[in-house]
Amino acid sequence: MKNTFLVLLLYFVLASCGEEKPIEADKTIQERAESGEAKAQNSLGVMYALGNGVAQDFAEAIGWYRKAAEQGNIYAQNNLGGMYDKGEGVPQDDVEAVKWYRKAAEQGYVDAQINLSLMYDEGRGVPQDDAQVAKWLRKAAEQGYMQGQYNLGLMYALGDGVAQDLGEAVKWYRKAAEQEYAYAQYNLGTMCRNGDGVPKNNTEAVKWYSKAAEQGHVDAQNNLGWMYDKGDGVLKNKTEAAKWYRKAAEQGAENAKEWIEKNAKKKDD
Repeated sequence: MKNTFLVLLLYFVLASCGEEKPIEADKTIQERAESGEAKAQNSLGVMYALGNGVAQDFAEAIGWYRKAAEQGNIYAQNNLGGMYDKGEGVPQDDVEAVKWYRKAAEQGYVDAQINLSLMYDEGRGVPQDDAQVAKWLRKAAEQGYMQGQYNLGLMYALGDGVAQDLGEAVKWYRKAAEQEYAYAQYNLGTMCRNGDGVPKNNTEAVKWYSKAAEQGHVDAQNNLGWMYDKGDGVLKNKTEAAKWYRKAAEQGAENAKEWIEKNAKKKDD
């Protein structure tokens, strides 16, 4: 049985086109933007970036984002960082991307905090620094951002950027798992299965593997098949084992395929 937790740092980068609630319709966005309203300037930038109602024009998007960003608009700051990050409308520039992500992140904008953590993780525009990755992930995690919670849990599990603490890893995995984040559910199940940072509890492992498996997580499906096959944390049930092994096999899990082939031969015999 595969007992390792998933160790891939997963980021869901929202690097551009963050937008506030729609502005009032008594004036056009263009009029409001030209009058200096930061919210409208960012919205107009989004329209140009996406080609929404206007011809797509990254240079125009940059211009409007910059106007809003210089007024401290967090959405525009993050969006401008994203344009530099991807080199859209401006030459690609990691240092400028970090600059604008940081301005929004320091104002508490969770998307920018995640983006800034990613720049530190990859060493783009700043020296690679796991402690800084953990710092910005924590800020996002504390706002309830489930991918931030998952990644922070992973850093505690591995001891990257923080002192290794399996109890803290469990804490953050659980917060993300309770938001139905499949990767966190799988890792939490494995922590319960192994007794890492939490008392060993195979019933809890089955619970969390089941939640992840139902969302299509292949390793959770594979492990759940194993637990039903062995009666580990759940009543032994070959039908359920076959069901989950089949789902894992359909996603390419080799040992699930082997189990299905082996049991097919037993039936033939």
